[in-house]
Amino acid sequence: MLYFEDLKAGQLFHSPTHVLSEEELIGFARQYDPQYFHTDPQSAADSLFGGLAASGWQTSSLSMRLVTQTELGKMANGLIGMQIDKMRWPQPTRAGDALRVAVEVLDKRRSNSQPGFGVVKVRWTTLNQRDEVAMQLECSIWAQCRAQPQEDAPRPTTQHA
Repeated sequence: MLYFEDLKAGQLFHSPTHVLSEEELIGFARQYDPQYFHTDPQSAADSLFGGLAASGWQTSSLSMRLVTQTELGKMANGLIGMQIDKMRWPQPTRAGDALRVAVEVLDKRRSNSQPGFGVVKVRWTTLNQRDEVAMQLECSIWAQCRAQPQEDAPRPTTQHA
């Protein structure tokens, strides 16, 4: 298990690789994002994407699965997301792409309202086999602390002149 105290700014976590099949791509799109450039290879050729492209939501969902397969996926109480910032898909994901995710810890702070927890800001970068960024986001996760602050410990005082 990993706890708030185990995470440090600059720390990196790497996922295994997943190759996205055309069947997975089209199946996801038919259910969740049924636009022609995600579901019809012939029509997609004439689209802005110039061919079949995975939904950005599929790339994001697959990235989540890959993140759970990293060491970060062993967080006590799970990977509890609080918010997502700066989500982008600069490169379309295609059938046959081999995706992997690198997660970098950017910052962390202990919660003031719930001292048994902390907030950890991380950046996910999903890369394909050509090291092109398929997706990137920054998010905050809710992390359980290993050590609880002592209730009876003396609190620091501020003296005023």
